[in-house]
Amino acid sequence: MAQINLSEGPITKNMLRFAFPMICGNMLQQLYNVVDTLIVGKYLGTTALAAVGSSYALMTFLTSILLGMCMGSGAMFSIRFGEKNHNQLQEDLYVSFFLIAALAVLINGIVFLFIDPIMVLLSVPADTYALMREYLWVIFFGIGATFFYNYFAAVLRALGNSLVPLVFLGISAVINIVLDLYFILSCGFGVAGAAFATILAQWFSGVGIALYCILKCPFMRIEKQNRRFCAATIKEITNASILTCLQQSVMNLGILMVQGLVNSFGSIVMAAFAAAVKIDAFAYMPLQDFGNAFSTFIAQNYGAKKPERIKKGIRSAAGCVVLFSLTVSVLVVVFSRQLLLLFIKPEETKVLAVGMSYLRTVAVFYFGIGALFMLYGLYRAINRPGMSLVLTVISLGTRVALAYLLSPIPAIGVSGIWWAIPIGWFLADATGILYYLYILQYKGDSP
Repeated sequence: MAQINLSEGPITKNMLRFAFPMICGNMLQQLYNVVDTLIVGKYLGTTALAAVGSSYALMTFLTSILLGMCMGSGAMFSIRFGEKNHNQLQEDLYVSFFLIAALAVLINGIVFLFIDPIMVLLSVPADTYALMREYLWVIFFGIGATFFYNYFAAVLRALGNSLVPLVFLGISAVINIVLDLYFILSCGFGVAGAAFATILAQWFSGVGIALYCILKCPFMRIEKQNRRFCAATIKEITNASILTCLQQSVMNLGILMVQGLVNSFGSIVMAAFAAAVKIDAFAYMPLQDFGNAFSTFIAQNYGAKKPERIKKGIRSAAGCVVLFSLTVSVLVVVFSRQLLLLFIKPEETKVLAVGMSYLRTVAVFYFGIGALFMLYGLYRAINRPGMSLVLTVISLGTRVALAYLLSPIPAIGVSGIWWAIPIGWFLADATGILYYLYILQYKGDSP
């Protein structure tokens, strides 16, 4: 395996080496929905774009539950790897797989049963309802694939292998693009064709990475004595996973609530928001992935009991985050119109204007979300996932509350939704940093 031991060697170089495939991989993962949005927007029109874009917020919320469980378990895997505790690692793998698989099945059943009430709750406009339902009914079949990919990718990354997940995502992204063009342009399947392309590509990456782990990674072939559901292991995995799951769910529930508010402004704002959010996701996705890489670095060194190396890693990571976020902020603000034209036709001037307003408000403050991703990773890695949840509640609670308070004011309108985002980031950042400096450090309980 292309494995990197983050508890040894040069700190910044190894962290960046480990983070780079994760960044590339998750940017490719974003292509699943971005390609749908781009092709749908160009060839099926604004209403279809609004339907697919709004579906993205819902799917992100649903899959964030599984992603949070995988991330929480991954932090435990990294700690076991740092401790060199092979038997406990295998037991953690066994327990976490079945727990998260059961949750995936439950989620899949619920969303198919309650698809219409969910859409009503999201305030989906009448002119978008049928297309969004058509898209969602197909895309829900990809939830199982999302579990497979994220679980096995979390295992590999926890042990320092971020390259193999990238390879599978790269291939599946190509499959997605080819099938998108075929189903929409050649077959005329409409938004359902975009959904079919996405789930087929997702199943390829999910099943492919699972087979790779089983065939190529001996530690994934769980020894008989480690195939057990020990109460202590279940409790440990559940605590780490559920809190991280809650953090991810709260984060995306807040986004989903904001999406409902955006929907109430009509299809023009919906389409602009759908396109702008895709650009947002690409812009700060590297910051999120670097935060996840930083978390693995912290967890491995936490397990190996190397507190001084952790402190050096925090300083190094902070410098990288500030440099990258400021660079990306400048690029997105300067080229906001050109970026939006990738998704929106030039003659749709109202949609462009709303999208530019969003990007030029939010993008200036990307260093705020970069710092927040670092704090999430830090507290998850040192087995304090509850603090990550607190920061998420502060960030998203502020965002949702301000969005609903400000947007009805005529002089502010939809721009109140945009300004609520960075304000939430900075309140959470301040809380997380103060907790680390004045409580952990003061008590001598820092990692």
